Amino acid sequence: MANVVVVGAQWGDEGKGKIVDWLSERADVVVRFQGGHNAGHTLVIDEKIYKLHALPSGVVRGGKLSIIGNGVVLDPWHLLNEIETLTGQGVTIDAGTLKIAENTPLILPVHGELDRAREAQSGIAKIGTTGRGIGPAYEDKVGRRAVRVSDLADETTLSKRIDRLLQHHNTLRKGMGLEPIDKPNLFKKLLDVAPHILKFAAPVWKILNDKRKSGQRILFEGAQGALLDVDFGTYPFVTSSNVIAGQAATGSGLGPGGIDFVLGIVKAYTTRVGEGPFPTELNDDYGNMLGERGHEFGTTTGRRRRCGWFDSVLVRQTCATSGVNGISLTKLDVLDGFEKVKICVGYNLDGVLIDYLPTAADQQARCQPIFEEMDGWSETTEGARSWAELPAGAIKYVRRIEELIDCPVALLSTSPEREDTILVRDPFED
Repeated sequence: MANVVVVGAQWGDEGKGKIVDWLSERADVVVRFQGGHNAGHTLVIDEKIYKLHALPSGVVRGGKLSIIGNGVVLDPWHLLNEIETLTGQGVTIDAGTLKIAENTPLILPVHGELDRAREAQSGIAKIGTTGRGIGPAYEDKVGRRAVRVSDLADETTLSKRIDRLLQHHNTLRKGMGLEPIDKPNLFKKLLDVAPHILKFAAPVWKILNDKRKSGQRILFEGAQGALLDVDFGTYPFVTSSNVIAGQAATGSGLGPGGIDFVLGIVKAYTTRVGEGPFPTELNDDYGNMLGERGHEFGTTTGRRRRCGWFDSVLVRQTCATSGVNGISLTKLDVLDGFEKVKICVGYNLDGVLIDYLPTAADQQARCQPIFEEMDGWSETTEGARSWAELPAGAIKYVRRIEELIDCPVALLSTSPEREDTILVRDPFED
């Protein structure tokens, strides 16, 4: 019985929510292992739409244990609001179905304030954050001044943690012209929310190790995409955590030996939200068509996504850094009806052909895509549930992607509906 890690292999928004939900039927436990509520998943189940940000996608399926791991930064007030919304949609979420790692760092109101103040500063290049405090919360984690879930259980400890936090933040705020933080108010807010969060708190590392020993299947759900990884993404236009598959181990406490299969989610074209390099971006009618057909608006921010042709160079690179065993190709139906489709097969950097995205930001900005053009297909792929239902042109496109990224297709998604999925290779049976 394999344990599976699901990661986005582009800049996020690849359709991970649907795939995780589809796989969750075969899983016993679903784990979020990094990121915050800046990443959104939209699930469509029996024509009912669920929008998730902090919770694992498995919560909408009964009989599954959902876990928020220590690699996540958690806004407790947002979490409770999300639970309330889903409860109103008929989803049961209680201490028996949801566990939060005791060592999970919290996102506090001060983090969002700092995030937004930085982005608003004139003369400084914007990173394109959501302003929800994820980056500052991770900074406090590595700076050893975070408030963690377990701290909520003891008032003396909590007070000391806040004092250490404020020593740093009030100095920053003074330099930015912001008012000092009101400690009594923050302390009270945390005490008020504490009992609602502590009922979910647990030693997640132990639970996962026990589940693994008993032969239960564990599904690890990543947020964002590998090209936003703080080490291997398009820095500094990245998120504040490691997104690649290796983070599933450190972000949950299971250990790397517990990972059996890495599934990379790959959109049949390329999108990104926010600032940063994008070699295959289309600022023309084709780009607009991709955006309109693909409904490319962020679940969290509502921002329109930038769109472009499929970039095999980037996906091959992320498959390598995450050790991807197979990909799930999504949104193939968006390309239906295109007379011609293009795939980026390399870059021209100052007259030199290269087959990877360089690390230096100035070089990334100068990379010019080298495209390979293919015939499109006029038939529809939407709703296909077998290879036999796919047009020949679509199959040729998929096979060419496999060749270029040096990784096979394990799943093929042909619509947002859960059942419109072609299974080529079951990750749980690998």
